[in-house]
Amino acid sequence: MAEIVVVFHSGYGHTQRIAQQVADGADAQLIAVDADGNLPAGGWETLAAADAIVFGSPTYMGGPSWQFKKFADASSKVWFTQGWKNKLFAGFTNSAAMNGDKGATITYLWQLAMQHGGLWVSLGIMPSNDKAARRDSPNYVGGYAGLLATSPTDAKPEEMAKGDLDTAYAFGQRIAEVARSRSKG
Repeated sequence: MAEIVVVFHSGYGHTQRIAQQVADGADAQLIAVDADGNLPAGGWETLAAADAIVFGSPTYMGGPSWQFKKFADASSKVWFTQGWKNKLFAGFTNSAAMNGDKGATITYLWQLAMQHGGLWVSLGIMPSNDKAARRDSPNYVGGYAGLLATSPTDAKPEEMAKGDLDTAYAFGQRIAEVARSRSKG
């Protein structure tokens, strides 16, 4: 079985809820980047042992949170030795607005994976983009490169759209499927 790790930062709990759904779908381990931008004890070792790493960050001011960025910058030590080369990577983000410049954050996560010599797993879920689509439809936000979720500023994590949570779970399943097929050779 492939080892999958979801490493994420969440400022208000919404991104954490998405991370949990991705992890549940992928049967993955969660590693939270703390409020100071640090990993817990053993976090770097867990990432080194992973077959797939999923990055998650809220989108703040058109990019990832500074806490996630601090983690990403600290990963330069791993980059120098190409310690994550050929691992699978994927990513997700959440912001309050339907667009909210989430694409810039997904691009940042993708670029980080590419710098590490990784292989990117896209969302692989068609968008709900017809007149029958509702906010609780899968991939309503319409991501392709990664999972895009939307949480209004006045919504509690418990009030997140079912469609985003279902998409996160399905994304986790896809990541696990790709990792399993890759480990079979």
